[in-house]
Amino acid sequence: MPTLPKKKVGLISCSGEEFPEGTLARMATLRVLENLRRNETVTLCLPLFLAGNDKERAFARFYPTIAIDGCDKRCAARATEKYSATPTASIVIPEFLAAKNLKPPRSRRRLDTDGEIAADALAQEISARVDDILGKRQEADGRDTTAQESESIVASCSCGSGVPVIRLNITGKSVELVALPLLFQQWRAENKAVEELFDAVKIYNAIPAAQEDEYRAAILNAYADYTS
Repeated sequence: MPTLPKKKVGLISCSGEEFPEGTLARMATLRVLENLRRNETVTLCLPLFLAGNDKERAFARFYPTIAIDGCDKRCAARATEKYSATPTASIVIPEFLAAKNLKPPRSRRRLDTDGEIAADALAQEISARVDDILGKRQEADGRDTTAQESESIVASCSCGSGVPVIRLNITGKSVELVALPLLFQQWRAENKAVEELFDAVKIYNAIPAAQEDEYRAAILNAYADYTS
């Protein structure tokens, strides 16, 4: 049985490059990922998410997410809700800046003084949302006061999000199926009908219609080995 990764929070940031708030969203998210909550967060790529990337969407189905949007179109939040699940938290930057009485950056290329102040405040807000989701306590300087969890050794997918995968030999090829260990655990724990397992696998993986029989046989055989 695979060891599951410790719970992390996915950050889905606005990818808009035509306005300064998009730059602000990405810069603040980067500060959280690289400094403030480096071990508690992963980034999810919005363009890949919209393009149908299985690994990005699978993470958002299994783990909590925070959408950080640069405008009221809320592309990040809406894409997450449409293709995976409703984000655990959502931040719309114009609303955040107005609530904090902060000025938006004036340039979309680099952050000016106002932009740096706003980015720091936004990064702190994202970090606070992460702490709320994970039930962590933080000191005023941002240090974590919660007892540290031991790091798990995981079979991570190639996107680095921490969603476990299994590789199966199907029609002579090694195929990576995301979230299969999690589904196996869920099916055994809840004693679900094995006939429904393949339909669940198809939610998180693109399976060629012409090879469904081969995929089904390989998955059910792997599940039989898992439960034996």
